[in-house]
Parts: sequence; structure tokens; C-alpha cells
Amino acid sequence: MEITRSDRRTGTARTWWVLLGFGAAVAAAAAIGGLGVSGTRDEYASLQQPAWAPPGWLFGPVWTVLYALIAVAGWLVWRRVGFGPALWAWTVQLVLNAIWTPLFFGAGRYGLAFAEIVLMWLAIAVTVAAFRRVSRPAAALLLPYWAWVTFAAALNFAIWQLNG
Repeated sequence: MEITRSDRRTGTARTWWVLLGFGAAVAAAAAIGGLGVSGTRDEYASLQQPAWAPPGWLFGPVWTVLYALIAVAGWLVWRRVGFGPALWAWTVQLVLNAIWTPLFFGAGRYGLAFAEIVLMWLAIAVTVAAFRRVSRPAAALLLPYWAWVTFAAALNFAIWQLNG
């Protein structure tokens, strides 16, 4: 009996290993984003912020949940169609995600970080659209992330204006 590409994606052990791989990719993006950047909580607290800015402690728990959703969404798409255009879009938004923290906190380039987060927002939009064609649940899992990045972009812009 010949095993097709689709069959390989649904094999139990392999499927769970691939999910771990998606988790590792997301964790790597988070770690890369934090490389060479320390004291982000103190730096954030020292910035002039709009009245609606959340407390610094909130970012860790929110990003933990969002990264898990991003990983599962990518995995769901992989299970349906393998690595193709939708997952290339997923990869691009993840790379842009990793770049933002060093720009904002590491380099203190709030305007450049804002431009970059706008690109990330657009990349997430493309990813959601691509995922929707493959798996509506996967696309839905990215909606909280897209909403948070929308909020983060507004916060980035406000901080840039207040501290620029």
C-alpha cells in the first residue's frame, strides 16, 4: 500500500512531532526577538505612555497564549495542505514578529518599529486570508493575534509620538 503525502500528515506520531516543531518555531521567533534585549519591562515602565497603555506584566501572559495559537494555527494548515503558500505567509509574519522587539526595545527606534509593525499587521492579514481558504479554524485562531497586534501598533504609535 502506497502512503500519500496526505496520509503522512495524518499519522499520529508524526503529526504530534510536527506540532512540536511549530511550537519550536514560534518559541524560536520569541527568543530571537528577545536576543540582546534585556530590561524591557523597566524600559516600558520608563516611557511616557498613553492613559490606555496596559501594565507591563500583562505582555508575557498575552504573548504566551498568542504564540500557542499561532503555532496551532500553522499546524492545522500543515495538516490540511502541507507546507505551501499559506505557511510561507505564516513564516513571513513570524519573522516580522521576531524583528519588532529588537527595533522597539533594543534600538529604541519607535518610528521604525511602528513601520515594521504595520508590515507585520499586513502580513498577518495575508496569513489569515490564506488560512481561511484552507482551514477556517486556523484562520480564527489568528484573529486574537491580529487584534492584539492592532492594539500594539496603536500603542507603538502613541509611544513614538510621546517619546519621539
